Amino acid sequence: MESFWRAATGQTAKPNDFEGYIKQEKLFWFKDSTITRASVPCGVVPVVTCLNVKGAEDVLNKQNAFKLSTQTETMYFIVDTEKKKDDWINSIGQSIVQHSRSVTDSEVVDYDIKK
Repeated sequence: MESFWRAATGQTAKPNDFEGYIKQEKLFWFKDSTITRASVPCGVVPVVTCLNVKGAEDVLNKQNAFKLSTQTETMYFIVDTEKKKDDWINSIGQSIVQHSRSVTDSEVVDYDIKK
């Protein structure tokens, strides 16, 4: 689990104030670093709504920043290191690709089948 911060909310949190992870095709983040079954997430983003994820240092003027764009909003995150940023971008990106593949596979039409 990596520390990160949702800058787009305008919250005054410090970068280490939130913990997050991806599970069951959703990105969750929590206020507390210790997460239990009783923990309530501060935010959840279904991967199905994600369009892209990429670095955002130039937008926020902060090192190790990245942005996640969904169909309705853009969220900015800051992590502790460049490796963590790359790991988050890769993990979220892979989740987006996996979801898009499953949608594409279910929509494939076999034109060789004779009616």
